[in-house]
Amino acid sequence: MRKASRQKDAAWALEVFDKAPYVTVSMTRPDGSPYGLPLSLVRRDDRTFYFHCADEGEKIDCIKSNPIVSLSAVSKCTPKYEEDKNNFTEYFHSAIALGETEFVTDIEEKTIALRLLCERFLPKYMEHFDEATARSLDRTTIVKITLTEPPVGKCKP
Repeated sequence: MRKASRQKDAAWALEVFDKAPYVTVSMTRPDGSPYGLPLSLVRRDDRTFYFHCADEGEKIDCIKSNPIVSLSAVSKCTPKYEEDKNNFTEYFHSAIALGETEFVTDIEEKTIALRLLCERFLPKYMEHFDEATARSLDRTTIVKITLTEPPVGKCKP
């Protein structure tokens, strides 16, 4: 008999998102077909995530067509052979969430989002943040994802 994975609370699921190097964001193309891609997301609070991108492309087209997205992350994935059970399995920590996107136009919020992204992914280079932001802020698109329900996490220890 197969053992079910354990359901975890929203706070635990948010930690999975925080630890995952990439979060798969699934969207809907204007023609209704699915489109999912791994993105570098950062979390501001229990309901708000950000990512940055160019001001044109498939992500932008999808978001304009349908702002609802699904997030999926795995922060731990360890294949195991359990000798005592003669069983192949995989231990994991995963999380999913639903959210609604919007383009951030407020300069202060865009700067906060970029700072959070840089602090998460390149903290050693923060002394260059102000100069880089001044040079590129106007041509950088920031997308905010606001969760529309609590995230759900699962794990198999």
